[in-house]
Formats: sequence, C-alpha cells, structure tokens
Amino acid sequence: MLRGLFLCVLSVVLLLSSIRVAGADELRLSDLIEEALNKSPEVLASESRALATGYRQPQAGSLPDPMIMFGYQNEGWERYTFGDEPDAQWMFSVSQMFPFPGKLSLKEEMARQDAEGASIIHESVRLKTIVRIRELYYDLFLAYKNIDLLRERTALFSRIEDAALARYSSGMGMQQEVLMAQTEKYMLLEKEEMQKQKIQALEAMLNAVVGRDVNAPLDRPSEQTLSLQASSLEELLNKAYEHSPEIRARQRMVAAAEARVKMAEKEYYPDFTLAASYFNRGGGQFDDMWSLTTTINVPIFYRTKQRQAVLEAKAALAESKRMLEATRLMVASAIRDTYSMWKTAERLMDLYKNGLMPKTYQDFEAALAGYTNGKTEAITVINRLKALIDFETLYWAQVAELEKASARFAAMTGTVETGGTGQ
Repeated sequence: MLRGLFLCVLSVVLLLSSIRVAGADELRLSDLIEEALNKSPEVLASESRALATGYRQPQAGSLPDPMIMFGYQNEGWERYTFGDEPDAQWMFSVSQMFPFPGKLSLKEEMARQDAEGASIIHESVRLKTIVRIRELYYDLFLAYKNIDLLRERTALFSRIEDAALARYSSGMGMQQEVLMAQTEKYMLLEKEEMQKQKIQALEAMLNAVVGRDVNAPLDRPSEQTLSLQASSLEELLNKAYEHSPEIRARQRMVAAAEARVKMAEKEYYPDFTLAASYFNRGGGQFDDMWSLTTTINVPIFYRTKQRQAVLEAKAALAESKRMLEATRLMVASAIRDTYSMWKTAERLMDLYKNGLMPKTYQDFEAALAGYTNGKTEAITVINRLKALIDFETLYWAQVAELEKASARFAAMTGTVETGGTGQ
C-alpha cells in the first residue's frame, strides 16, 4: 500500500513538473532590451567612444608641459676648463609656455561640448537599438500570430471540404469542389511554412541586434497590448524639438563651433614662454649666474594664417547651424509621416475589427449554409473565407504597426524607457 502511495505521489510530482508555467517560456520585450543595452556591440562601442571623448576635456584645459634644459659650456678645445675659465659653466633652465588668457578655457569649452555631443550620440544609439528590438519583436509576434490564424482557419476550410464531400457523395456536387477546398487548405499550409521561415530570419536579426549568437534559441513573444498613448501632432513635435537626441547633438555641435570661432579669434594674440636659467661656473673665483627671460610669438603672418582660421571657423559654424535646422526639419518630417501612419492604422484597425471581420464571418457562415443546401457555389464560400483570413491578417499587421509607431515616436522625442516596457 505504501509503495502504491509512493508511486502515486511520484506520478503527480512528475506531471506537475512537466506542466509549463504560463508565461515562463515567453519572450519578454523588457528582457531583450536590457540584454541588448548590456551586450550589443554597437551600444558598447558608442559608450567607449563617449568615454574617450570625455577624457579630452581635462587635457584641453591643461597647460603645455614645462621644458627642462641642462648642458655644459666649455672654453677652448684642449682641456676641461670648468672652474678655471669664466665662460666655462654648467647650465640649467626651466621654461613654461602660457597661452594668452582665455585660450585654455575656450579649448576646454570645445572639448566639453564635443564630450556632451558624444554622450548624446551614445544615447541616440541606445534609443535606436531599443526601437530596432521593438520593431523586430513585434514583427516576430505578428509572424506567430499569423500562424495561429492560419491554423484556426484551416478548420473552416475543413468544414467546406466536409460539405463538398457530403454534396459529392449525395450526387449534388462535383469532385472538383472537393479538390478546390483541399487545395485551398494546402495553400494555408504553404503560407504557414513561409511564416516559419520568416520567424527564423527575424530571430537571427533579433539575436544580432541583442548581441547574441544568431543561432541562439528564442521563445515566442508574449501577447501584446497597445502601448501607444494618444498625443497630438503638435505635442509630439514640441517633445522632439526639446528632447530629440539628434537635435540635441546638433545643438552641441553648434556650441562647439561657436567656441572654435572665439578660439580662432584669440589666436591673433601671442602666447608667452617664461624661462628661468642657472649657470654654475664652479664657485670660488667666479660667481654663479642666473637669468629670467620671456619669449613671445609674433603673429605677423595673420593675413594667411589667423585670419583664414577665423574665416574657416565661421564657415564651419554656419554649416553646423544649417545642419541643425536640417535635422529639425528631418525629425519633424519623420514624426509627421509616422503620425499619419499611426492614425491610418488606428482607423483601419477599427474598420477591420468592428466592421469587415464580423461581417465577413457572417457572410462566410451564410455562404457555407447556402452551399450545404445547394444554393451557393463552392467558389463563393472559399472566397468569403479567404477574405476573412486577409482581413484578420491585416488587422494584426496594423496592431504591429501601431506598436512600431509607438517605438519610433518614443525614440524621436527622446522619451524611451531604456528598461523596456515591462512586458
């Protein structure tokens, strides 16, 4: 009896362990995003680039290295005359170059703007990586959803096939109608295989973006709920102008170019080099000597050097300002285009879900009933079912488009939560 009880308990334990916990093996978008931000080669490369640029700022604000000179001066060629002749001496000097006041601070400002620009570009790379993952994720979700639809509608084609067989057996229908229904059912199997191939391609691309091996296995995406919040076009544009990484990076480029213009204008002013020297003449009968000197560079070739550098810097500043305006127009255009796609997808979803899909299903049921009674042709029933499948597929495609539009809006307005959506 105890042995039987033990076997019963063991069987229950094995059964429970074999049951898959709901959602345990689902592919979560938030997990993919977190992994990509930690492992994606592109994200890591941009992070290293931003760090490297940040290290330039303290370098730019530092003085040039001081120079140390030491040597010996002998009087005559025949013997060592140190201490015997007044001009025989050991010489030591230290010199330091000091840029004209304001130059170092401008160099540091240029480096700071470049560092901030590199940091914003790194942020942009992170956002684009998140958007790419979300787009591929929803495409993968759509491919699995299409397979579900095809398998569900295969059962409806089986109903048509059964009706055609019944009509053929009773002598009311032709064998061609049976073959037609079977052919359409096999065509759904062909479409299912095409979706499976699409899943493999999407998984490879998704693994590459995340930073995994392309053959790494991926589970099925979890069921999605619409994450796009309703916003007006004006609100989206204002957010983009204020937070878009592309616009902010261009603004840093303009600020750096302005600092370069000021720096080029400062080059009209000379730099100073101070040098302190000590001459050891051996002591005793000859006193040691020292000197303090200043060296100043004279920018006499300013027409072909400093002036041209100022003109170059001003031209670069004008380019940066125009590129900033071009970026603003590009972002605004992209937002307006995506907004138009979003509104269209929203209207189509409502049309498919509340109009075409239920009406087409009712039409199919009526046509199937009519075909069973001999009042409708088989091709009519098949066409109604194919239309239903098309509308269902288009509906879920618009769901995926809405989610991808949400991802693009968040990236363009700089409001992506890098930790994922929590799904």
